[in-house]
Amino acid sequence: MKKKLKATLLPLLLALAFIGCSTTDDNSIDNSSNGNNSTASQIENTAQTGTWRITYFYDSDQDETSNFTGYTFTFNSDGSLKAVNGSTTVSGTWSVTNSSSSNDDHHFNIFFASPNNFEDLSDDWKIISTSDTQIKLTDVSGGNGGTDFLTFEKN
Repeated sequence: MKKKLKATLLPLLLALAFIGCSTTDDNSIDNSSNGNNSTASQIENTAQTGTWRITYFYDSDQDETSNFTGYTFTFNSDGSLKAVNGSTTVSGTWSVTNSSSSNDDHHFNIFFASPNNFEDLSDDWKIISTSDTQIKLTDVSGGNGGTDFLTFEKN
């Protein structure tokens, strides 16, 4: 009787365990410390597809999103970064790096030498999440300890 019960329960338990496992189908790359399976090159490929706009920029305790209204950002494969608004072009550089030996601590590095409002974007941003249409970043400022947020969305 015990063998028959084990033979019946084992497949049932395995089936329940399998059903309990889920996968995400929102095409997002979770970059939290809970287990990121993406690579820097996957994140780079996402950024290089299409053009982007800033939909949220919170810097030093205030929303500064409006400083970038109308700008389209292009992340090029050679590491160059262009922000274009009509006839105005601002050039910079970008990259994605790991800041630790684990694969769950990617940083999105942006550098603009000028003008001033673009210099505010220059940082080694920690990636909160990426998807085919959105890149969410954060940074804890070294000077005042404030937390900054930057979100790019695909045009």
